[in-house]
Amino acid sequence: MQDTSKQYDAVIETCRSLFINKMSDYGSAWRILRLPSLTDQIFIKAQRIRSLQQNDIRKVDEGQQSEFIGIINYSIMALIQLEKGIVEQSDLSTEDATVLYDDKVAITKQLMEDKNHDYGEAWRDMRVSSLTDLILQKLLRVKQIEDNAGKTIVSEGIDANYQDMINYAIFAMIHLSDSNSK
Repeated sequence: MQDTSKQYDAVIETCRSLFINKMSDYGSAWRILRLPSLTDQIFIKAQRIRSLQQNDIRKVDEGQQSEFIGIINYSIMALIQLEKGIVEQSDLSTEDATVLYDDKVAITKQLMEDKNHDYGEAWRDMRVSSLTDLILQKLLRVKQIEDNAGKTIVSEGIDANYQDMINYAIFAMIHLSDSNSK
């Protein structure tokens, strides 16, 4: 599990760095996005990954890694939006947004560690394509919950689904990194 924690942190550092750089370029313009818009952005990323996994020909020279990074960062933005609400104008400095980002990552990583303990790192035997499918399934669940005005009867909420998507995307990034280093 210690190896998983280090690998997790390495993926997050890549994602966090991009988030901070984009905050420097664009500010917190993403704060105007409603949750369904963020969900749709994540959906686009996941669909592209699935297409890359199924199609031999690529017309855009970007691989799965950049799309998984997008899933992670958009999901963290969604968790921030759930907490803070949507605004009409950019309202967060890079420093404030980074604090919120780190907070959401810490909570999500703890969830991963708890589940990883109980499941015995079963994700290590999964295929990246299966992780992609699970992300897409979570997205369809989130869309349904959004269509139900955020209400569930017995199911976990939107936040838990975003957290699972983050963790599945990180697991996929670890797999892709491991396969590139072999």
